[in-house]
Amino acid sequence: METTKSSGVASPTERIILGIDPGTTVMGFGVVHTDGQRFRLVDAGAIRFPPTDDHTLKLRAIFRHTTEIIARHLPDELAIEAQFFGKNVQSMLKLGRAQGVAIAAALQRELAVTEYAPTRVKQSITGSGNATKEQVAAMLGSILEHAGLPDSTDATDAVAVALCHGLSYGSILRTSGRARGSSDWGSYVRNNPGRIR
Repeated sequence: METTKSSGVASPTERIILGIDPGTTVMGFGVVHTDGQRFRLVDAGAIRFPPTDDHTLKLRAIFRHTTEIIARHLPDELAIEAQFFGKNVQSMLKLGRAQGVAIAAALQRELAVTEYAPTRVKQSITGSGNATKEQVAAMLGSILEHAGLPDSTDATDAVAVALCHGLSYGSILRTSGRARGSSDWGSYVRNNPGRIR
């Protein structure tokens, strides 16, 4: 799903991407800046909701927190992790509602919205769709050259979604001479070993 933002960004390559890992217990968020050549982590965290709260109160909190993050960082786009199909129907419904509320907050601010499956995110960051959350977090530290990533895997998952979107958009791949959307992070690492620490 994708919707177009009516107001333009500063340049074709310089963008701020908000990534969200939705949930009604914990919502991870990550804000990443890209100038077309590299990515920089701006902010990341995990927002926990009281387990005693009614589901509708949690949804309201998700909307408010997402709106506040957007107002604080003024992202150009939202990348959000799509729900996966599980056996627990009630959990899937709650997760879908959480995702929908976060998307609604972004649409209210006229942000472009793109969903990514969890396996797509893992593939783009580590080269493997079966990577663990810990492996994703470890690779993020190398990509972003950032030692201060949050400990929460909900937060690092959100950063990974934002980064996946940036890579899919092709900003960093174009600088390596590859066609837009024709590669993944694994190929970028092989072609640019000097950029990875």
